[in-house]
Parts: sequence; C-alpha cells; structure tokens
Amino acid sequence: MIRNFFRKKASAKGKLDTFLEKYKLPRAYFNINRKMVTMGVFIGLFWGFIPMPMQMLAVIATTPLIRFNVPLAIAMVWLSNPFTMPPMYYMEYLTGNFILGYEGIENIELTLEWFSANMGNIFVPLYVGASFYSIIVAGFIYGLLNWLWIRSVNEERREKRKQRKLKKLKEKEIKDAKKKC
Repeated sequence: MIRNFFRKKASAKGKLDTFLEKYKLPRAYFNINRKMVTMGVFIGLFWGFIPMPMQMLAVIATTPLIRFNVPLAIAMVWLSNPFTMPPMYYMEYLTGNFILGYEGIENIELTLEWFSANMGNIFVPLYVGASFYSIIVAGFIYGLLNWLWIRSVNEERREKRKQRKLKKLKEKEIKDAKKKC
C-alpha cells in the first residue's frame, strides 16, 4: 500500500537523476525506503511543530546529523503554514499551560501590541507545548507510519506467496491433465 504509492512516484528516475547531477545533490537524501521516509516525516513534523521562522532551514541543518528523505521532510514542515499556525500554536500554548499547571492568559487579542506585551507569559507554555507535540506526536506518527509500512510489506509478501502457490497448482493441474490424455 504505502510502498506502492512511493514506488509509483519514484518511477521517473531519469528526470530526478538529471536534476541531482545538475545541482550536485547527494542521492542519499532522496531515497525512498522505509527508514528514509519515516525519518523524513518525523524530522519534518518535529520542526513543523516548533514555532520559529525558517523551519525549512532547520530541516536542512539537520541533514548532516541524520539521514532522511529531505523533500518529504520539507513537505511535512509545510503543514504549519499561515492558515494552520494560529490554531496549532494556540493548541500548543494550551497544552503547555496544562503541563505546567498554569491558568493561562484570558482576553487574548490577535494584535502585535498584545503579543509584545504578553510575550513573557506566552513564551514558556508555548514552547513546553511545542516540545510535547514535536516529540510525542511526531514520534507517534513515526511509529505508526513505520508499522503501516512493515504491515504493507508483509501483506505484499503473503499475496506473492499465495499467487506462487496458485500458479504451481495450476501448472500441476495442467501436467496431470496432459498425462491423462
């Protein structure tokens, strides 16, 4: 299931190879296998949950430390975009308040003046909540994706075995029918 989706996307290798050669990019960061894809999703979500500017640069800065599918990680970072950031960061702020046992700020206004005046009260709970989602949620999705990939591979193997057995059975039936004639 999951493997087949990525396998279909990787079929245009000629274009990708010319792109990589043209810009002298390492092929390893574009591999599509279970480890590279799941780690790419994890890294992208990890940085995507953290409120900071230029999250894509953080993904690129992670490449010397960990091997992962970089385009996929960058795509995961885009999940936090100008439309999703306000609810994400508010959810992280509420989660941080819950973890720290704080009451939180009432009468929240979406103005620059309000944020600059209350940044000291927002900063710690926001980043505690962001840490929670970056580690726990991204880790959970990493594990789930890893499990789904392995399950997909096992189902594919079972199906291939089943098809081989049916093929052998048909061949045996044909041989038996020829012997009777």
